[in-house]
Amino acid sequence: MRNIYPTAKASLKYKTMIKFNNHTIAFKTVSLFCLAFLFLISLNSCHPKAKQQAVVKAQNKAYYTCSMHPQVHEDHDGNCPICSMKLIKVELTGTMNNMAGDKIILTATQVQLAAIQTDTVKEQNTGNEKTLTGTVTTDETGAQELSARLAGRIQRLFVRAVGEKITIGQPVYSLYSEDLQEAEKEYLLAKQQQKLLHNPDVDYQQLIVAAESKLQLWGLALSQINSLAASGKVSASTVVLSKINGTVSDIAVHEGDYVTEGMTILKAQSLNRLWVEAQLYANEAGIYKVNDLVNVSLPDLGGQIIKGKVGFVNPELSETSKVDLIRISIPNTQGLVRPGMLAYITIGNGGVHTMAVPASAVLTDGRGSKVWIKNSDGGFSPKMIKVGSGNQNYLPIISGLSPGSIVVTNGAYLLNSEAIFKNGGDQMAGMKM
Repeated sequence: MRNIYPTAKASLKYKTMIKFNNHTIAFKTVSLFCLAFLFLISLNSCHPKAKQQAVVKAQNKAYYTCSMHPQVHEDHDGNCPICSMKLIKVELTGTMNNMAGDKIILTATQVQLAAIQTDTVKEQNTGNEKTLTGTVTTDETGAQELSARLAGRIQRLFVRAVGEKITIGQPVYSLYSEDLQEAEKEYLLAKQQQKLLHNPDVDYQQLIVAAESKLQLWGLALSQINSLAASGKVSASTVVLSKINGTVSDIAVHEGDYVTEGMTILKAQSLNRLWVEAQLYANEAGIYKVNDLVNVSLPDLGGQIIKGKVGFVNPELSETSKVDLIRISIPNTQGLVRPGMLAYITIGNGGVHTMAVPASAVLTDGRGSKVWIKNSDGGFSPKMIKVGSGNQNYLPIISGLSPGSIVVTNGAYLLNSEAIFKNGGDQMAGMKM
């Protein structure tokens, strides 16, 4: 009789292995299925998101930025998160998305909002210069004062406001003075005696000249004396005429005031020449000398430049600030410059003229220097350059630009921020010198 147990045992072992292998195959199948499922889920989740971002980007026709912080870009109106200023809207329709590489094309409205200004590369003075900030003042050497020649009461003022211009012979005020009336009577009496009396022992002409000189000394003009002689009458008040020219800077009296001899009536300044006063540090005072020629720029007159001359360098330092005063004399023949205006004094220690670019146009970081140039089609492109050592206004060009190129002098940072926002941070990569 056969022993069937080994066969049954082997069969049981075989069945166990089959079951085990089935579990292994099932486990592998489930794992592959899970991975495929997760991959499909990730594709389904990423694809709509990317599609949604593309749709949102296509739908956004404008963005909001800050005029002080152009790196701020928001998709909704509001305030700047840095300075809390009101954000401005920048339209993206048409040309703002029209970028080829690192080129940016803006509309006229966008150029105006960005306050973009340009300048042409040309020969400039790149020598060592120093710019001082000064203030226009009156030339005190041209100041004049009109004072009372005798005591009396002011009946009427003909010049009432500071800033009025007065000329020689113009009525200034009328004066009631008993002393002046007596002097006028003496003059008329001498004229009358000359006509009626013929005493050979009396020199009537000398009496007339003495009385006339007295009236002139007290402020009467020769025309007024002649009118007095023609009328033969003494008026209650006498009009005092101006003996000076200029612009009234101070009026010291009012109508009805009593004045004494020598008392100031008004002051006037001559504005044909003015001063520009600035301050120097003590170690700089010895560099500049009297009669040195300087350029004076007036921002209130559109940056107009006037040639001036150093007229005074104070030999004493200020007790409080320990700085030195320098005074520049400038002409003002047209009367456009006014006291109180801001002025920039540029003093050059050497004239080196070379092809240069405005210093405000150069953007410099660890990778080099670049400028934004305006293309013939109105677009803007960045260009790497090499510049030398110049002054605070102009930097000499070593390479990268040619004469006649138009560079952005104001708004370059905004263009740079826009390029970084659109194309990424490495804007200098691949740019040629």
